[in-house]
Amino acid sequence: MASTSLSALPAFVPHPPLTDSHGRVIHDLRVSITDRCNYKCVYCRTGEAGAQYPELGIDEYLRLIEIFVSLGITKVRLTGGEPLLRRGVVELVRELARLRTLDGQPLDLALTTNGHLLESLAEPLKAAGLNRVTVSMDAVDAAAFERITRVPGSFSVVLKSIRAARAAGLAPLKINCVLLRGFNDDQIEGFARFARHEDVVVRFIEFMPLEEGRLWSPEIVVPLREIVERIGQTLPLVELPPREASETARRYTFADGVGEIGVIAPVSQAFCGACSRVRLTSDGKIRTCLFSQVEHDLYGRLRAGANSEELRAYIVRTVQGKEARHHIGEPGFLKPSRSMVHIGG
Repeated sequence: MASTSLSALPAFVPHPPLTDSHGRVIHDLRVSITDRCNYKCVYCRTGEAGAQYPELGIDEYLRLIEIFVSLGITKVRLTGGEPLLRRGVVELVRELARLRTLDGQPLDLALTTNGHLLESLAEPLKAAGLNRVTVSMDAVDAAAFERITRVPGSFSVVLKSIRAARAAGLAPLKINCVLLRGFNDDQIEGFARFARHEDVVVRFIEFMPLEEGRLWSPEIVVPLREIVERIGQTLPLVELPPREASETARRYTFADGVGEIGVIAPVSQAFCGACSRVRLTSDGKIRTCLFSQVEHDLYGRLRAGANSEELRAYIVRTVQGKEARHHIGEPGFLKPSRSMVHIGG
């Protein structure tokens, strides 16, 4: 795949760190490369709409990511939908691995997947330069897992993929579980044991109003405190210090030091004040928050002929308008204009 390296981009005066109007430095870019998915998880796709938005060419994603990196982005995560459905994803990772941040370091490259196609791609992705992978997995009981994904046999496929990714050196390997009360909260203790037995980092995520339908309510959310207390009753936990201010998960190890879990608690303990992220949708729109009501058409400007400096200026202006926080659960709260599968995880 042809690529234009950062060194080949038109010269520009180095820009200060990409910062929003609230003083937060933005260094983390999440890029959805498709909103298609081969699973139909019941809490995510409560409807049957499927893919709704167009996809850019792989070279076009690379071009836009290069512009972000030239402004100080140091972490890139490829998401979907299911990103492994895209032809050329290994080549995209290979080209991204050649980029360098403003201080000359390689990008921190990660990918989030449901794991169904990962077994055969784990080694090629690692060889191409992928650092880490996160697998979305909402149950450790096979029957419960397949009830959630609505794909027969999916549990054994994903388990093989997790082990293949770990063997390939895509570490630390993280497992993300979205918890819903009365739906899969009976999996909490099982996931804690899974973290230890499979040598993975399990991260529980509080359910957010990002599904296609109208399922979300505050009563469905299983909060951080409850998760930690339940695990601690059988497997005592010790909280770990954050590695950086913008870290989204509260991290814990078990008392014997074997294994790690994390809890991402955007509902009960919002971390907006330290947010370092922006998102690029599969059709090239910038979203400054998961819960944005407005999108910013970066790709439209590229197609209209904007040069690199004009695109950089547009990104800077857009990031300046990043929301201070979300308003989940507050009077007048509106769900975002897209569901999670169409935004990018």
